[in-house]
Amino acid sequence: MNDSEMEFGAVESGISIIGLFLDADPVVKIVLIILLIASIWSWAVVVAKSLGLSKAKKEARKFEDQFWSGGSTSTDSNERNAIEQILASVSVEWAEIKKVKNASTAITLLDRAERSMRTTVDREIEAQSGGLGVLASVGSVSPFIGLFGTVWGIMNAFIEIGVQQDTSLATVAGPIAEALFATGLGLIAAIPAVIFYNKFSGDLGSYADQLDNFCQKILLRLSRRVPIGDD
Repeated sequence: MNDSEMEFGAVESGISIIGLFLDADPVVKIVLIILLIASIWSWAVVVAKSLGLSKAKKEARKFEDQFWSGGSTSTDSNERNAIEQILASVSVEWAEIKKVKNASTAITLLDRAERSMRTTVDREIEAQSGGLGVLASVGSVSPFIGLFGTVWGIMNAFIEIGVQQDTSLATVAGPIAEALFATGLGLIAAIPAVIFYNKFSGDLGSYADQLDNFCQKILLRLSRRVPIGDD
């Protein structure tokens, strides 16, 4: 084994992820910490949204099926699901439209019911959208933060070469490894955030369609109660 091979082996065996962080430049350390926090934060949002959105869609679908089938609509949860909230928002119009004999009054009730349901749906979708901004921010910003750490680490590598007047691998391995580590951590934070942001956006779209379809069915049922002509 020649001297260059021995040198490479020594450098290779002396580098670890923890060692890279501990030996990193303070600026690179800050970059790594920011990316680590961003990754943990985004994964916390992913877990929360996966459980919360899935539960909301399941409970709404179950309640809707029970409602249209005429079965019991009681739930085990103390919180109203989205379909229950929609029905509650038009409960007054639902009761009043059975009594009115005037078509214009009934149409006014229909318009009011539609606005109430739309407001309820918008509020539900907005609530379920919470956290998507975090994923969007992490997905878009993390690669650039990692790139900044990379540029800074490579700059340190060149400075080290200039100071020591040595271009050997032992001189530049540490700073370059730090630079590449920052890039890798930036991608590790960004890629899952982008993937799950797109997934949850699609899930929210289908959930909104589910609620909109229910609203249209309610409006159709109410419209059938509208008297023809004015008294």
